[in-house]
Amino acid sequence: MPDPSAVAVFADLREEGGELDALVAALPGPDWARPTPASGWSIAHQIAHLHWTDRAALLALTDADGFARQAEEALKAPGTFVDDGAEEGARLDPAVLLARWREGRRALGAALAQASPDARFPWYGPPMKAASMASARLMETWAHGQDVADALGVSRTPGARLRHVARIGVRARDYAYAVRGLPLPDGEFRIELGAPDGSAVWTYGPADAPQRVTGPALDFCLLVTQRAHRADLALTATGPDADRWLDIAQAFAGPAGPGRAPQGR
Repeated sequence: MPDPSAVAVFADLREEGGELDALVAALPGPDWARPTPASGWSIAHQIAHLHWTDRAALLALTDADGFARQAEEALKAPGTFVDDGAEEGARLDPAVLLARWREGRRALGAALAQASPDARFPWYGPPMKAASMASARLMETWAHGQDVADALGVSRTPGARLRHVARIGVRARDYAYAVRGLPLPDGEFRIELGAPDGSAVWTYGPADAPQRVTGPALDFCLLVTQRAHRADLALTATGPDADRWLDIAQAFAGPAGPGRAPQGR
């Protein structure tokens, strides 16, 4: 019998992709070239990057040797392979790019559902189970979808799917320090995040931890995906280690991102 939690995240990933699809499906061709808050990236770059990474995830699930070869090639240019993949896709006709992204999402969803729930699959960081890979794809789809929404001036309604993004952000705490060559803080932090609908508080870590972060789940997700500057978010840190973390937090693998400049909002 499939793991119900895995089935849920697979469905959430499908819905997250569908929500972003609805934002771009009817865009006129010229609007795909509209710049987004990510420097040098248009809406087409955002979708092309998601398609590239979906294909990489599909390869990891279905052809470990093929993925290893692709990863080896990518890591020959660690500073540019992400941008190169996005640029290649962004040059496609928007209708072609949209169709390919849709097919890639469908194929990845099918492979995730068919994968052994206990198997670990290769990735650019540590190997992951299928459910964790789905969570990571959801996080990235949500984050790049935020860039697209910002470019279009659209306000998205946050929902329960953000729990996946928040959880990755919490679990990636030590990675944010390691990727910057910083010493790890002692002990766990307590994280308390208000659910988007106000119905609950999502909690992580020991209740008595002296280092704490509190605030809206949406703001935390914007922070750890580096879609907004800390100064523009209603997050509170208690303790110097928690305060330092909010300056460097990232939920994504790879080099430390530049983040976003404060908007004064």
